[in-house]
Amino acid sequence: MSGKKIVEKAAKTIDWDGMSKLLISDNARKEFFNLRRAYEEVKRTLDTKFSQLKEAKEAEQRSLQESERLEKEIAKIQELKKKITTMTADEYFAQYPELKAKFDEEIKNDNWGY
Repeated sequence: MSGKKIVEKAAKTIDWDGMSKLLISDNARKEFFNLRRAYEEVKRTLDTKFSQLKEAKEAEQRSLQESERLEKEIAKIQELKKKITTMTADEYFAQYPELKAKFDEEIKNDNWGY
């Protein structure tokens, strides 16, 4: 069982109001109040830590996904680098149709890049 589940279970099973009704002396009530306050402080700290842990795991997952995407992009660029010296314009534009469309549009508008 994870730490967060244990804390949640403990919080659900503590009957603070019921226990406070059983206390007779003022000293016992004072100690009980301090105990409850300390418990709430620890619970708040743990909730914050678990929240941060969850955020860190999500950030790590996003980072891993980005790393995978970049590795694929690097592999693709390295492959293109190997082929670029013998590649025809048609082969290049087949891999990058959006550039073909942009290139055709520039020619159509008589924009030769200067």
